[in-house]
Amino acid sequence: MDPSYIGMTMPHICEEQSPLVRLCIEAATESKDAIDAWKMQRRTLERMPSQLIDILLHRLLHRRILYPSLLEVFKYSAEHIDLRGEVIVDAEWMAYLGGFLHLRKLILADCNKISSSAIWPISGMATLKVMDLSRCSKINDAGIEHLLSIQSLEELYIPETGVTSRGISLLSSLTNLHTLDLGGLPVTDVALSSLRVLTKLQYLDLWGSAISNEGVNILKMFPKLTVLTLAWTKITHLPDFPSIACLNMSNCTIHSIFEGYEDKAPLTKLVLSGATFDKTSEVFAHVETLHLSFLDVSNTPFQNFGFLKNMNALEHLDLSSTVVGDDSVHLIASIGNTLRSLNLNKTRITSSGLSFLAGNVPNLEKLTLYGTYVDDTAISFLCTMPSLKLIDLSETNVKGLIRQDGDDSEYVFSLTELHNLSYLETLNLEKTQIRDASLLPLNNLKQLSCLSLRSDSLTDLSLYHLSSIPNLKSLSIRDAVLTDGGLGSFNPQLKLVMLDLRECWLLTKDALLLFCNKHPQIEVRHELINISRYNPTKSISSSSKVSSKGSSPHLKQKRGKLPVNFIIDQRLKYNREELLALQFSSASLAAATEHEKKTTA
Repeated sequence: MDPSYIGMTMPHICEEQSPLVRLCIEAATESKDAIDAWKMQRRTLERMPSQLIDILLHRLLHRRILYPSLLEVFKYSAEHIDLRGEVIVDAEWMAYLGGFLHLRKLILADCNKISSSAIWPISGMATLKVMDLSRCSKINDAGIEHLLSIQSLEELYIPETGVTSRGISLLSSLTNLHTLDLGGLPVTDVALSSLRVLTKLQYLDLWGSAISNEGVNILKMFPKLTVLTLAWTKITHLPDFPSIACLNMSNCTIHSIFEGYEDKAPLTKLVLSGATFDKTSEVFAHVETLHLSFLDVSNTPFQNFGFLKNMNALEHLDLSSTVVGDDSVHLIASIGNTLRSLNLNKTRITSSGLSFLAGNVPNLEKLTLYGTYVDDTAISFLCTMPSLKLIDLSETNVKGLIRQDGDDSEYVFSLTELHNLSYLETLNLEKTQIRDASLLPLNNLKQLSCLSLRSDSLTDLSLYHLSSIPNLKSLSIRDAVLTDGGLGSFNPQLKLVMLDLRECWLLTKDALLLFCNKHPQIEVRHELINISRYNPTKSISSSSKVSSKGSSPHLKQKRGKLPVNFIIDQRLKYNREELLALQFSSASLAAATEHEKKTTA
């Protein structure tokens, strides 16, 4: 595939790639032969939009066909390189990256082979503005010395590296920095004082540092500082900082915040997760809560949530792992139209409490209720929140069935009401009491793209029911009683790209590899295999190829008809040990079923 054609297909790149662009990228990265067909076309690559270059590089990387010398092809066009978490990236890769002419952003986070000497080739790179070395443990003070020659740097991320207080002091030479992440490093009062010359600094992360209550006053010397993280520090008294808009003091022991400030601090974001307080009643005494749009007080000792009154600008609220219960839900409801995200995980909320939210939070998009006491009656209240895009009901009392009218009426599918949520994209039902038949209504969720299930009550029939969800991209059905025959008959929609089958202990490696061959676009996750959707044949060696002899049937199935090899009721009559004895042969399972029929007769 000629990459010039890729460029013509989409002059303006959107977040969601067009199908045509996706097909072109797939063709261009199909194999090494496909790469050889275009890699010498330097002028074409130079004219391609940088966003397309990013997509092309990303696909090559995840198909494991991007190698150091191939980087040379992109030296005149690539502006952003993201290699985070790639264990193969080492000094050889950096040698090629050092020759890039327009590189503006380089992400090497979690690249364990990157050392201080490895980053020497990028010394003096005049175009580089963003450098991320997060958790590269081999980066030390010597590496910082290499970075000092890159005066164009505006953002630097070096948390959890081997940099000492001496290396931190050296950063004072990078006067164009406006973002600096020093999380987990031994930042002392002296080292922080040496950074006072960084007057452009707007974002500073000092979590886990050695800053003292006295040293924290040095922060007043940064006139433009608006985002400050002091999580996991020993700071107990935070003085007034008129410029601070976003503050994170998670897991601190707090005695006072902004005490002494003449006017209340106009914070927009406040994170206090896991913090303890000298007096909970005075936490917000010097904070102007009218401006808060983001508040995280998860895992805190608050007993009274009256502080939520008049927080009418809140968009994100996290109350997870607190004692908040039904008696406080009316305070959440009072926030009204602005609330977009609400986390109530592991709280005392019940379905009755959710009734207070009904009709009061029309713009709520994300609601997480993991580990709460809600049941199927809650679903009718959720349907009064028309903007919901994500719902987490994992580890709740939801069963998927509810009596329609009174105790003597018949059961109906509770999930049917979710069809009223026309924007719902993500649904988590892990570790609930959902059974196969209860999943049928999910076929009506036209926008659902991510579904998570985890239960040993689910069987092959669940796969059959879920195969008709039109826009499903990610399906997790873990710890289920799935068989090789059921997986072989599963005929997913074309948009599915991820299938998580971990802990489905009846599935064999042969059946999993057969499925991967049949659906190479799907990334399959299971303990027995490690296959990426971008390189579906990598793990299938000649020794592991599945023969037709003794393997599970690879059936072609038309949608709309129940596959004949679904053996649901009979299989569930066996205990775990008996099923394990049968797991390596679908034929054995069929024979056992036949024997069951004869015995019954």
